[in-house]
Amino acid sequence: MADEKEVIHDLLGYDGLKIIQRPDLFSFSLDSTLLADFVQIPAKTANLMDFGTGNAPIPLFLSLKTDKPIIGVEIQSEVCDMALRSVALNHLEHQIVILNADIKNLHELYPPGSVDFITCNPPFFKYQPDSRVNKNDFLTIARHEVRIDLDAILVQARRLLSPNGILCMIHRAERLEEIVALLHEHRFALKRMRFVYPKKGRNANSVLVEAHAGGAAGSLKLLEPLVIFEESGKYTPEVLEIFHFGKKGS
Repeated sequence: MADEKEVIHDLLGYDGLKIIQRPDLFSFSLDSTLLADFVQIPAKTANLMDFGTGNAPIPLFLSLKTDKPIIGVEIQSEVCDMALRSVALNHLEHQIVILNADIKNLHELYPPGSVDFITCNPPFFKYQPDSRVNKNDFLTIARHEVRIDLDAILVQARRLLSPNGILCMIHRAERLEEIVALLHEHRFALKRMRFVYPKKGRNANSVLVEAHAGGAAGSLKLLEPLVIFEESGKYTPEVLEIFHFGKKGS
């Protein structure tokens, strides 16, 4: 299932799910875990889609929350192959489909309004010709807006989402003003938001966002901050609970 350059890890602290990773190529980040935990899936949701799924950590995590179909979209073929094998390793082919495609072209494959819920852990950093980027092209595409930017992501999400469909993202807190402006421009209503702090007393470095397509503005819930590390450098109890999501109640 994994080649000599790859490793198979437990997904989070839940030993019922595994994920194939390649340290020299691509490994999922804490941001994917936090986003999947932030997601609240309404009972009426018929299907979900994960933009830029990487090696599929978000679809795998969401399979613990819902039995509805999940489509993971990934542009990089080698990373997509790892995602496909991770899904097969967990015997989730009946629920999770991995699609090797460009997000910008999804409207050619799916009709407008055909998706109820979209998640996205997008490239965080703007790209300029003089930008300092990772020598690893796979990481550059995942972290910098080389192949797609936030505006293009929102264009496609708005096309695909059903009326009042939900978009959940994690992004850099420093880009919040731009995020809010683009959500408004593309007729999304911001509904939930949570800031993520590395430690107490530090500035937030990330923000979790839930927005509804065409929803009415004016009912934003600003959630309690999420702190990642204790002063000792250990994960906070809440983050440890997120890591062990699959064991809750067991």
